[in-house]
Amino acid sequence: MKTYRSVLVGTGGIGDAHVAAVNATAGRVQLVAACDIDATRARTFCDRHKIPAAHTDYATMLQVEKPDIVLIAAPPGLHAEMSIAAMEAGAWVLCEKPLCASLAEFDRIEAAEKRTGRRTACVFQMRFASSNTHIRGLLTEGKFGRPLVAVCNTLWYRDDAYYAVPWRGKWSTELGGPTMSQGIHTMDHLLHLLGDWTEVRAVAETLYHKIEVEDVSMALVKFANGARASLINSTLCPRQETYMRLDCEQATIELTHLYAYKQENWKLTLADPANQGLQSAWNAFPPDVGSTHGAQLNAMVANMDAGTVPLTSGPEARRTLEFLTALYKSAYTGTIVTRGSIQPGDSFYTALHGGLAPKRTKDAGRA
Repeated sequence: MKTYRSVLVGTGGIGDAHVAAVNATAGRVQLVAACDIDATRARTFCDRHKIPAAHTDYATMLQVEKPDIVLIAAPPGLHAEMSIAAMEAGAWVLCEKPLCASLAEFDRIEAAEKRTGRRTACVFQMRFASSNTHIRGLLTEGKFGRPLVAVCNTLWYRDDAYYAVPWRGKWSTELGGPTMSQGIHTMDHLLHLLGDWTEVRAVAETLYHKIEVEDVSMALVKFANGARASLINSTLCPRQETYMRLDCEQATIELTHLYAYKQENWKLTLADPANQGLQSAWNAFPPDVGSTHGAQLNAMVANMDAGTVPLTSGPEARRTLEFLTALYKSAYTGTIVTRGSIQPGDSFYTALHGGLAPKRTKDAGRA
């Protein structure tokens, strides 16, 4: 079987997760180089992980290393251009979230995919846990009955030191607040389980942090299957929790964790405790693989082997980005936004905030 050469761009904290992901492929992927604009940080990172080559220029790394896979962990504002450059250099891409700054940028990525025959997948590792695949299968088969009500909360905490990093807290570089940088994972996970959304009504505010972007957003969502969901995304919560709940006709399904989960984080409550058939179906979990970067990278390697589209590329990735864009549009226009309504010519097509995000003063949000 083919061994794929990979390179990593961005050696900050999340870079370690990508190294672990490469190690999880049992040799199918080899990490041959890493790149960072800080030469000392790049060299230190490479020495620590025994990566052969350290680079400070992304274009040079692509030219010299000729990778099959580019792992992108650079600041979000760079993701789109780096993804396109990687595909044009002949590589597939696994890019950290948020993948890009707008639907317009996404459409440029998609055009590059068609032009090059390569693929860019967004890191949405919550989809790739074996327990999630099992539960989604039961949902799809109708074992739980119709989904009716859902809760999707990303209640995290980020302090002033977190936002002191120069690229954070700005529309141009972080691309959004907890909607895009934190809650994006759980919202994508919810969409993966419940399917197509049809409308959203939302609010977004900057209640505390001295940042341009929001530090809290909330939304009410309608799905094509008739289900309704409530969402909270926040970086204001000292007791941190990631919580998703699906109430269906026959059962309540709950997932409680923080940044990753395994089978043990799920909980089932039956509407009828005597429904042993459903309990048995629930209990038939496959071997436990958690929601890791490694699980997603292994899935992408299988896509590369088969020449198939990664799960978080193409229409699936666009659906999530369109949902996040609609959330912002609803929040900043005070309207209900329907799926498919944001098209070229709409200010929100080219900017997540549509030019309407409230301007922040130096002391915005502080008492």
